[in-house]
Amino acid sequence: MAERILVTSALPYANGPIHLGHLAGAYLPADIFVRYHRLKGSDVVYICGSDEHGVPIMLRARKENVNPQEIVDKFHNINKKSFEQFGMSFDYYGRTSSDIHHRTSQDFFRRLHEKNEFIIKSEKQLFDPEAGMFLADRFVQGTCPSCGYEDAYGDQCEKCGISLSPKDLKNPRSMITNAEPVLKETAHWYLPLGSYQPRLQEWINSHSEWKNNVKNQVQSWFTDGLQDRAVTRDLPWGVKIPEDVAREAGIDASGKVLYVWFDAPIGYISATKEWAEKQNQPEAWKHYWQDDDAKLVHFIGKDNIVFHCLIFPAMLMVHGDFIMPDNVPANEFLNLEGRKLSTSRNYAVWLDDYLNNFQPDSLRYVLASNLPESRDTDFSWKDFQARHNNELADILGNFVNRSVTFAHKYFDGSVPALYALDDLDRQVIEQLKQAPEELGKHLENYQFKSYVLRFMDLVRFANKYFNDKEPWKTRKTNPENCATTIHLCMQIVHNLAVLSEPVLPFTANKIRQIINMENKLHWHDAAQLNLKQGHPVNKAEILFDKIEDEAIENESQKLQQALRKSSDSEEEEKQKSEEITIDDVMKLDLRVARITAAEKIKKADKLLKLHLVIGEEERQIIAGIARQYDPQNLVGQKIIVVANLKAAQIRGNRSQGMLLAAADGEQLSLLTVMDDIPSGSKIQ
Repeated sequence: MAERILVTSALPYANGPIHLGHLAGAYLPADIFVRYHRLKGSDVVYICGSDEHGVPIMLRARKENVNPQEIVDKFHNINKKSFEQFGMSFDYYGRTSSDIHHRTSQDFFRRLHEKNEFIIKSEKQLFDPEAGMFLADRFVQGTCPSCGYEDAYGDQCEKCGISLSPKDLKNPRSMITNAEPVLKETAHWYLPLGSYQPRLQEWINSHSEWKNNVKNQVQSWFTDGLQDRAVTRDLPWGVKIPEDVAREAGIDASGKVLYVWFDAPIGYISATKEWAEKQNQPEAWKHYWQDDDAKLVHFIGKDNIVFHCLIFPAMLMVHGDFIMPDNVPANEFLNLEGRKLSTSRNYAVWLDDYLNNFQPDSLRYVLASNLPESRDTDFSWKDFQARHNNELADILGNFVNRSVTFAHKYFDGSVPALYALDDLDRQVIEQLKQAPEELGKHLENYQFKSYVLRFMDLVRFANKYFNDKEPWKTRKTNPENCATTIHLCMQIVHNLAVLSEPVLPFTANKIRQIINMENKLHWHDAAQLNLKQGHPVNKAEILFDKIEDEAIENESQKLQQALRKSSDSEEEEKQKSEEITIDDVMKLDLRVARITAAEKIKKADKLLKLHLVIGEEERQIIAGIARQYDPQNLVGQKIIVVANLKAAQIRGNRSQGMLLAAADGEQLSLLTVMDDIPSGSKIQ
């Protein structure tokens, strides 16, 4: 029986186009995996779609003065087209604004309510009295309690980087009407994740084969202890709370929707339902979500690990009708030319822009060669050019071209006969015999970089074989030896069309057309000699034109322009700032402080609580550096702090000062002292 697998990629947010970081994280690895399993004969369905709810979409709609539906319609179509042109082989690409998704999400919510899995809590939240609506974090601005920046958002201060809640802000104001918000009572449903932790830990521990980066991040959440998590929000855009559930709970459902993190993963289920309806088999989705022999594999980036390894599995676990994920092969981040990608600065390579200038397979190959499987990696245009020219053009393209050209020129455009074999010929046959199993093993284990490396080694071997056999000489001195050489070279070309398909689908299709390969073969057929003597082949075509320096320089200039524009904007902001005098500077009491202890703050993934000694005085500071620094690595470090900053309450913790750090986008480095200067020393 064929292996049944449901593969998902994280639903891209429909408020902007796709960039290289997205591809390297959740999409290209999944497509390679799926294409391999189709060739292998597995019963595999690949599901994705647009995530179309949430505050960022509302913010973009407000900025552009349009309805949120217009935003999601625009980017759903842009991204779907880009994915198609890039060769993403989704079986279905849905969207969470569909009726089926809304009904599926509401039914899921209703099921958990019926099983009494939710906790309902009432709390006070900021409310805009003029707009008549509760305000999400990003719809509130005010003065940062830590650094005094007047335009901090309700979830984070973009100047000092500290994580906040709207109630932390001083002088808060609504971004909708500019009115001063008021605190108003509201009720929400919560998922009690803490009560599920033992079951989740047992399930996670049963998957020793998962990637270390995934297991380590999950373990850090277990160590901190899972907390109740709200599954509803007060927003005008999203999946509405079922009115029958709200009535039973005695809560007014108007203006309440499912939190986007709750409804988005349910989009995998609703999209599979829509796929099944397209197949005229409306119940077929159940075979992939409910049959015990089915496997569910989520491809994601590391920023989605907690949702796919803890929260969504908890939802599936307590619902009871669905299988649990078999694997979550999350990737780390892809950097760009030595810097972190930044969509706000336009420092990115956008997929739709790339496809206007280069072949999709070139990017597929280069990204697959350098996927951030266990650590962050870097994409550079120079490396892209080198790999395209030196590997795709000079190794793969060259071998296919010279083999087909020789067959066409000297063997009447057909595969010549196979005569007596020598040791090198037998080595070729052995290499072909082993290749599908070796390459397939890498793909089964989500080792896509190893697969690409082994594949290109096979093509290098093929080129060496052609050179060592010297058919341009044996054509005259030993015609049978020459025929055998070209026969085996054409067998290699044929099998490369199979073995390259997962990462190079467009190239594989071109090769099939060149050698008149009418039907796709099974993956393991590539271990055999498949072409018959006399099989006709067409004239060779250039598979990869060389990429010139000018084209690469143009792309590099785009990135530099984005950096300059961002720097200019930052400089303009600096110039707008009020100049200060030496007297103002003298007001700052900058001191050397030694960190004696550091710990994460629960429910705040960016915040650390630092215990400091400044001279003889002990203090604590709340700092938004949890994503950049491991708490245990900070103990003993000497840093610079503003010692006379007025104390503030941040997430219920007293913060007595502010540390100094250098920042570039998301990159951050604490300011320290080089010499062994005592704690408490004044910075002058």
